[in-house]
Amino acid sequence: MVLLTTTKPRLVHQIARWRSVIGHSREGVSTALDVDNNKEHHTDEVSQERLVVRRGQNFKMTLTLMQSFNPELQQLVLTAKTGQSLSDRGTFSRFGYPDSIRRSSSAKAMWKVEPLTGFSLPSNTVALSVTPPADAPVGEYELFGKLQEEEKSLGKLVVLFNPWCSEDSVYLFDDRTRQEYVLNEHGIIFRGSANYIFPGEWDYGQFEENMVDICLKILDRNHKHDEDPADDVASRSDPIYVSRVISAMVNSEDDSGVLEGRWESPYTGGRRPTHWSGSYPILKQWYQSGCKPVKYGQCWVFAGVMCSVMRLLGIPCRVVSNFDSAHDVDMNLIIDTYIDYYGVNEDYTEDSIWNFHVWTEGWMKRPDLGSDGEYDGWQVVDPTPQELSDGVFCCGPASVKGILNGQTGFKYDAPFIFAEVNADCNASFGKYISTKAVGSREREDITNTYKHAEGMTWCFLVFLKAPAQASMNTLNSGEVVFMNPVNEVLTNCTLTLSGGGLIKEEVDVHRYMTLPE
Repeated sequence: MVLLTTTKPRLVHQIARWRSVIGHSREGVSTALDVDNNKEHHTDEVSQERLVVRRGQNFKMTLTLMQSFNPELQQLVLTAKTGQSLSDRGTFSRFGYPDSIRRSSSAKAMWKVEPLTGFSLPSNTVALSVTPPADAPVGEYELFGKLQEEEKSLGKLVVLFNPWCSEDSVYLFDDRTRQEYVLNEHGIIFRGSANYIFPGEWDYGQFEENMVDICLKILDRNHKHDEDPADDVASRSDPIYVSRVISAMVNSEDDSGVLEGRWESPYTGGRRPTHWSGSYPILKQWYQSGCKPVKYGQCWVFAGVMCSVMRLLGIPCRVVSNFDSAHDVDMNLIIDTYIDYYGVNEDYTEDSIWNFHVWTEGWMKRPDLGSDGEYDGWQVVDPTPQELSDGVFCCGPASVKGILNGQTGFKYDAPFIFAEVNADCNASFGKYISTKAVGSREREDITNTYKHAEGMTWCFLVFLKAPAQASMNTLNSGEVVFMNPVNEVLTNCTLTLSGGGLIKEEVDVHRYMTLPE
């Protein structure tokens, strides 16, 4: 018989100090959980009743056996399992003390166990340090122990991302920012317009009751889990994948997501988006209703809910507001305006400009964008259902640094997000991009992380389009705005206009350009 206790070694003999007993076996051997492990893992606010740890960081436990244990003659084998379809991609890991277990060369996310020494224990009790790997899939695991032939369940635990671990892909190096973007339950979301920005309180509530179960349910309800549960659970080792899943699941456009959007009255059968001031009532209602979408939300509500889920799972996250936000439906990086004899004709385009739009940023590495880490860090992830991405209403993650550098070919949805802050004229769109400052209630302007305040920028397309039947017989002039910074002096440049509506098929207009000296 084995006993799992998750306690510090100094408490091994102090059973009276165990804070909760969660079960007894028929033989009278108790299974106890000490929340000191949770405190060391910064999860003591997540739960007082279950073991919640962060990957890449060890937790302590003792095993009390029915007989003496001699590691020179015996091997204790532990197994960690998550999900229903087990594989060596991280959902199944067998490890031992001593560790002489043969593994596949392709095995990923291997757990490890080491003995804890330096104190006296009975001969039938062994104190161990168990470490989930820094690339383990997040989720609920069951831990098993085997001595000789008999295997017993030791208990369940939850593994989260770890911004405190330098080997984790969500590692955040500064403790003040970790406190703000992972542990802070209270935030401010900025709304309004470029001329009048006002703060709104938002309670993220990521440590409220059952938030672990709610967030894990969100992961399990996504369509990729339905299609291939083994691949989905294994992919939860990657915050890029997880954040993209959350982006899709916070809205309910094409799945049983959390929140239904509505941008005009009536709000029949639900509440106005302005009713909400926190995420937990929304998430709780969704969970208790059997995953029926909650009515209704708009961009800041979607973003607030997503931030709560990201922070609970351990991905550093903040809410960002963009004023005069462009919505480029056709991904041509311009906001199309069609003009006929009667003025602007809105029937020709679905492009629009919003007085403000709110999304989230998640902090993570982006090895898929290069090995040098240039595009690691903040990534835009937008849960508001706007356009399809890979057939699903989700958006991101897209590197903020990539947007700054005009890398519109990067994954995921970079052109759409780039257009929100730049489009065809970066002076017109993307103003006062704002987030709550670290450690205060002040507004921090982060516009310069998305776009360059000065310098030359690349031009993409002309600003004005006309229907085929329109005629423009007057002299027209326009300003050409370039989008990306250029450090060198430009010489011998040619600007060419092309199109079937021109008098000539192509017209060089370089002689009208003023170049820097």
